Amino acid sequence: MKKIVVLGSLNMDLVTRVHKTPKVGETVLGDGFNEIPGGKGANQAVAIGKLGGHVSMIGRVGKDDFGKKLKDALEKNGVDGAGVLYTDEAPTGTALIMVNDDGDNSIVVIPGANFSMQPENVLQRDLAGKDILLGQLETPIETIEAAFSKAREMGLMTVLNTAPAQVLSPALISNVDVLVPNETEFEILTGHSAESEEGLGKGSKLLFELGVKELIITLGKEGALYLNHEGKRHYMSGYKVDAVDTTAAGDSFIGGLLTALSRGADIEEAMAFAMKVGAVTVTKHGAQSSLPTLAEVESFKGVKRK
Repeated sequence: MKKIVVLGSLNMDLVTRVHKTPKVGETVLGDGFNEIPGGKGANQAVAIGKLGGHVSMIGRVGKDDFGKKLKDALEKNGVDGAGVLYTDEAPTGTALIMVNDDGDNSIVVIPGANFSMQPENVLQRDLAGKDILLGQLETPIETIEAAFSKAREMGLMTVLNTAPAQVLSPALISNVDVLVPNETEFEILTGHSAESEEGLGKGSKLLFELGVKELIITLGKEGALYLNHEGKRHYMSGYKVDAVDTTAAGDSFIGGLLTALSRGADIEEAMAFAMKVGAVTVTKHGAQSSLPTLAEVESFKGVKRK
């Protein structure tokens, strides 16, 4: 099994349920309040850990109760958290989350300690002995660029989830083997819409010319589309499920994908497994609390969307 290291964010999610998402200037009543470990980086690491993958994490938390709880959550879920260090520069990152009756969420992220992670903080020893580096965009971009450059030099496979959406430098993209955007992120990255064949072709060509080898565009409940620089294409449809909370859907898909790849699955097998992981995730509440175990995924008997 290949060893995965995740560079990314750790947040304490402060979650309430609402009947409907409020409009600007509108006040609505929340139903309940929960503290749930989250952050895109930690979510993806925990997804891999709960599925039985070999995973460690690099990150920063504050010297506060949230920081300790987030570190404990990593270890509890099979993630080596030795690379997650405490800092007194900022409090632990937090996220304010509202989940409405349709299972859709609205999120405000306060980065906190995540943004204290500087390029010099990613050391060669953090990457040594690892096979795959996975990153997202909730830590400083210059730190991500430095880590991916170092990982490429050391021979690691590099995987970048381009969330939250932003324009990226050619220097960073050139050090990415597998790029995983959603449709909105794809358009921001390339200036082309994935909703048309022309836009998909032009946008993917641009990314492949910059050095990306494989591209997986996530399509929400509709599934995901795979393309590579050699012209291969594969579409994987999603499952019909009664979604109650989509908070960690994308993170669980990526965690499932990387876990399967680390075990030697080909891309079609990995996407099929990841789709099941995502489907199980949205049937439960919360971020890390919704991420399934391997046994839950293996017992899932869903119906595919057409």
